[in-house]
Amino acid sequence: MKANKQQEKGLSSKALAKIKEFSITSVSVDNRTSVLILMGIIFIAGLLAYRAMPKEQYPEINQPTVYVGIPYPGNAPLDIENQITREVEKEISQINGIDNIKSFCVQDYTTTVVEFNFDVDVNDALQEVKDAVDRAEGDFPSDFDQQANIFKLDFSEIPVITVNLSSNSLSLDDLKGFGEYLQDEFEALREISEVEINGVQEQEVLIALDPKRMNVVGLTFYDVEQAIGRENITISAGDLLTGGLRRTVRIVGEFDEAEAFGDIIVKSEFQKTVYLRDIADIDLQYMDNTSYARIDGSNVVSLSVKKKTGENLISAVDKINRIIASYKSSADYPASLDITTTADTSRVTKTQVANLENSIISGVILVVLVLLFFLGLRNAFFVGIAIPLSMLMGFLILSLMGVTMNVVVLFALILALGMLVDNGIVVVENIYRLMADGKPSIQAAKQGVGEVAWPIITSTATTLAAFFPMIFWQGMMGEFMKYLPITLIIVLTSSLFVALVINPVLTSLFMKIERREDRQTLWSKKWTIIGFGLVGIVVHLYAAYGMSTDQAANGRTFANLALLISLFTLLNTLVLRPLSLSFQYKVLPFLERKYEALIAFVLKGWMPYLTLTGMFFLFVGSGVLLQLRQPNVIFFPEPEPNMVNVFIEFPTGTDIDKTDSLSHLVEGEIIAALAPHNNVIEAVLTNVGEGTSDPGDPNSATQQSASPNKAKITISFVEFADRYVPKLDTAGQIVLSQGDTVYHWTSTRTILEEVRRIVYGHPGVQITVDKEASGPPAGPPISISFVGEDFDKLIALQKETKKIILNAGIQGIEELKSDLDIGKPELLIEVDRDAARRFGLSTAQIGSNLRTALFGKDVGKFKDGEDDYQVTLRFNDEYRYDREALLDQTITFRDQSDGKVKSIPIRSVVKELTFSSTYGSVRRKDQKRQITLYSNVLDGYNANNIMQEIEATLENELETPNGYLVDFTGEQQEQQESMEFLSTALLIAVVSIFLIIVAQFNSIAAPIIIMLSVLFSLIGVFLGLAITGEDFSVMMTMIGIISLAGIVVNNAIVLIDYTNLLRNRKKRALALEKSDRLSDRDIKQAIIEAGRTRLRPVLLTAITTILGLIPLAIGFNINFYTLLSDVNPQIYLGGDNVDFWGPMSRAVIYGLVFATFLTLVVVPTMVLLFDRLSARLQSLTK
Repeated sequence: MKANKQQEKGLSSKALAKIKEFSITSVSVDNRTSVLILMGIIFIAGLLAYRAMPKEQYPEINQPTVYVGIPYPGNAPLDIENQITREVEKEISQINGIDNIKSFCVQDYTTTVVEFNFDVDVNDALQEVKDAVDRAEGDFPSDFDQQANIFKLDFSEIPVITVNLSSNSLSLDDLKGFGEYLQDEFEALREISEVEINGVQEQEVLIALDPKRMNVVGLTFYDVEQAIGRENITISAGDLLTGGLRRTVRIVGEFDEAEAFGDIIVKSEFQKTVYLRDIADIDLQYMDNTSYARIDGSNVVSLSVKKKTGENLISAVDKINRIIASYKSSADYPASLDITTTADTSRVTKTQVANLENSIISGVILVVLVLLFFLGLRNAFFVGIAIPLSMLMGFLILSLMGVTMNVVVLFALILALGMLVDNGIVVVENIYRLMADGKPSIQAAKQGVGEVAWPIITSTATTLAAFFPMIFWQGMMGEFMKYLPITLIIVLTSSLFVALVINPVLTSLFMKIERREDRQTLWSKKWTIIGFGLVGIVVHLYAAYGMSTDQAANGRTFANLALLISLFTLLNTLVLRPLSLSFQYKVLPFLERKYEALIAFVLKGWMPYLTLTGMFFLFVGSGVLLQLRQPNVIFFPEPEPNMVNVFIEFPTGTDIDKTDSLSHLVEGEIIAALAPHNNVIEAVLTNVGEGTSDPGDPNSATQQSASPNKAKITISFVEFADRYVPKLDTAGQIVLSQGDTVYHWTSTRTILEEVRRIVYGHPGVQITVDKEASGPPAGPPISISFVGEDFDKLIALQKETKKIILNAGIQGIEELKSDLDIGKPELLIEVDRDAARRFGLSTAQIGSNLRTALFGKDVGKFKDGEDDYQVTLRFNDEYRYDREALLDQTITFRDQSDGKVKSIPIRSVVKELTFSSTYGSVRRKDQKRQITLYSNVLDGYNANNIMQEIEATLENELETPNGYLVDFTGEQQEQQESMEFLSTALLIAVVSIFLIIVAQFNSIAAPIIIMLSVLFSLIGVFLGLAITGEDFSVMMTMIGIISLAGIVVNNAIVLIDYTNLLRNRKKRALALEKSDRLSDRDIKQAIIEAGRTRLRPVLLTAITTILGLIPLAIGFNINFYTLLSDVNPQIYLGGDNVDFWGPMSRAVIYGLVFATFLTLVVVPTMVLLFDRLSARLQSLTK
């Protein structure tokens, strides 16, 4: 500090005036104490923000969506569509801000889901939809008397974990009771929104009437309903005034036992009393099954736990697991009860977040090691401090914005990792160079930043310009990916702040010039080595003998970290520092000499023209080579499945027991066939009736009700790192080779194809096998929609399309299926209206009696403590499904014309019974009928290639009627829209970068040179994809290319700016005007000197960016926490992150490797050529 002050005092005011400064940096250097305090605040606040940020796997995407459900009992899908759905859609379509309207009509019910643009407030949208439905009700049929169910859908509130309860001895009632206890405990957590119990039905008081006994005593459903209503009731009689007090008088008539309903007097005449028990069986029992749940073939009661929007996923699941553990250790926990968890999304989230965090740490270590060799350990620290400080500033800002910590944010940090040090490298290296030339630290800090401030501001601005258009990405994909540019913009801006404010302060205080003659001995570092070593040993001993088991791991981590610092100091003193000095004073000067010779060679004679021409030929050639290789084009990268879903769908109207029977059979086949893979299969979970929708299907929102014709079998796997396991034989036994266990890697893609083979061949049912979606839901990879009004024409068009595709023999299609069910069986009862009028009966009376007998009617509530049970009235099971008994039932009523009591059999007013089938459902989109053909793609085939074959085939052979549309939807539609946006974003980014560079250099030559370097950098991407043969991901590779455009320009800007600086100095030295041109010799000298001076920062920025991405690009995974706590690094290659984010990382690496060559070799030649061109143009204009 004293030396710095003396140096500063030693500077004359005249010398200070000549220093080129950047005012913000100068103020920071003059107020170093304040900057250090600010740095401490950023560090602490950033750490607190990171710890507080909710953790989740993917960003919470919540498109404003309103659900409208309208019951209309007794009506077929087509009738509901015409009388209800069309009217609702017509009114809703007048609301502004609608993205699309989807409707789904089934028997007795219609659903309309309204998706709004993301900028619409969901509460305002909800109110507008309610108003629209109110207006539509004026055009509903006159007999409509139902209430519409309207609410907003929150897709982020999805199940985060499933808790399963099973037992060999406990009853279903007991399991349900334990499940309800856990349900209450879970829902008490602030992170949890709802817990659904599946696998067990609600109970009801069932009054099962015997129609024959009812006919004997002359009773009707109405009589029974009125009798129950008169008894099972509590009535308030008002207040009784006594002694100045008012006491509420209540007549308590509600039953406290289900059996008490049997004592109700239904009829009493002619001294004959008929009790309810005389004509009905009464029991408190479970309702008809609407769902089944099993795990590994055993029945379970499962609890699906949903998290609230914005809450911490990992924290929520940890609390749930603690509740389960606490319950298991309590005295009330029965020994025969087994509680397990499946579908734990926090497990994948923890793994992916941990892997990305470790990738960041790996990248930081690699970056600092490279900096150590180029700059020395102390100076590497000055540059490396930009990484944690920029990220912590980013966490603080993102936390204030309400952003959650997810894999998109973490990958953005990895992508930024190498770029965060770019500005710091340029600043620190320039300050170091000036101090090496003998300038005092204060002057070097101010002047060093002043020389490069505007170039690094411009280069940062160009990088931000590349990502900025992506913020305006619309739709589901845009909402998913927008956190990538937002995070990058925040942390890169933070790194600029660190480079201009914090780095100069630290270098002015602590930077030293390391010279070859300077020697460090172990004795000079003895206190660091011994001190940290002793701390590590002492803490290790305390952790072993003085800490609890939970604390010991943290103690060992701290101890090993201290020992690591001691060992690193020792290694640095003996090995790394000598190597670093040797590299700086031997290797780098050697590289600089060779580089000067190379530049001098490419600037001679015709070499600049040949070099530039060669680049154009290489660009075209790399593009042609890529076309010849024809890489598969995919939408999102496809990682190894973590879950495989088997969807079973019978025709609409299938009984749930039949669905369950087949699902049980398929489930058994899967469990038996996959026995060799048991050590990688976590569980096989089966759901029937409820919880059967496809989470990757964007249309699943229209199917909110139970589906007795559907089942889902979910096979969940262990984590990626645990799939290198002992090999098993077909009986599930470990395979041995010469007495040793045989280990092998198990690919879950192989298991997916095995499951497809296993479930194939069940007639009369659609079975689809798919893995969980990667990224937001986009729909099936093969999806062809048919839009029109006439169902007959739509069906014919769909059948013709399917026939054409099947005849074409296109490979890779799993199975083409239709979402239209035309086989819904029905029994049509036509009423003889003349006979009905003669008997004084209405259609409503006939329909009501049949519905009550068959479906049942809610006639009250039965309270048992805090539980309420529905009281249901219907026929008993003997007659409920007996068609003859239903028609033989009599309707007893008093005829208003003559006052006589009449009993009329329903059969006497039935004109005709017709057995037929109808549409099981009707789908609509944007007020038009829609049918969709869809299929998954078999492993090893590419969806885009298949769709191209389908499009070409249909274009030649399919004739589409006027007024009908055949469209490719689902994943293909999302892919096309994303590709169009990303192409536009790339164009906007390039134009924005061009304008920024024009403003920086105030010329046209420099921007053109830099734009050409961006264009030529694609050569690296094209060659990388062509050589490796990897897939081209529309989402990830394209984003990588856009990112590359922003990264490539940085070094080119710094190099050209310094070249211009040297040229201007030479002009001043020669007393030339600014508009005068230097000689070719002077220009070449300036170019060579600029290249030699900037060689070190150019190499550093390129290498650090590449190394920052290397761990994710190759899938290198290491657990630094277990390395320090248990000396177990858990190293493995691959994983979900590399499969998902690898294409983007590798695209940047391919392009950046080639772009470094461009910056160092081709850009100097273009500078010379454009200078000559400028001179030629000036001479022509004179």
